[in-house]
Amino acid sequence: MPSPNIWHHPRTYEIENLALDPQGRIDAAIRELTDWSGHTVLDLGCGTGFHLPRWAREAREVVGVEPHRDLARLAARRTRRLGNVEVRTGTAQDLPVAENGVDLVHARWADFFGPGCEPGLAELARVVRPGGTAVVLDTDAARSTYGRWFAQGNPSVDPVAVERFWSTQGWGRRALDVVMHFEARTDLEAVLRIELPPEVADAAVREHRGLEIDHAVNLWWRRY
Repeated sequence: MPSPNIWHHPRTYEIENLALDPQGRIDAAIRELTDWSGHTVLDLGCGTGFHLPRWAREAREVVGVEPHRDLARLAARRTRRLGNVEVRTGTAQDLPVAENGVDLVHARWADFFGPGCEPGLAELARVVRPGGTAVVLDTDAARSTYGRWFAQGNPSVDPVAVERFWSTQGWGRRALDVVMHFEARTDLEAVLRIELPPEVADAAVREHRGLEIDHAVNLWWRRY
């Protein structure tokens, strides 16, 4: 399923990545679950490879998997001087990764995970080594300013059903409160317009002042 933001607006999505969570709360929460130093990390849906260099600083090996070939090429170009990163084209339901091949799987803004994505979860179970960890990050549509906008723009997303799905699949949840902080108002508005339907984005731009947006995040995790 095409991603409506990064597939069509990779430069603006880069601005969003730079703005999100300047305090590093997401990374800190992941590190509380697992230490990836000296291990193999799979960044699932790596896009243009924004997070790959960060994983590479400590991991023994990093594999980025991205379904969009143009984005995968950008990720490969971004990391071409890093000796421990490889970018592969593939999907969550058919990962180009060996069985028991990774220690940590990271999937960020994977709002596509939910009922119907069981084949992708089965692939995670295949590729993660015993004792390894998978983390999936998505927007909590029940909390925060951005969560409210997300819920308005995605009325089919039921936070209660989402939590029920993950718990049924044996995953835990950590609720994180982060912010998006932008350097310019034009950047904030551009990001809202690639993330939200036009009418919701217009209303959000009119009502919200300043350069910072509070954003509630679900960190779903499972140990294998």
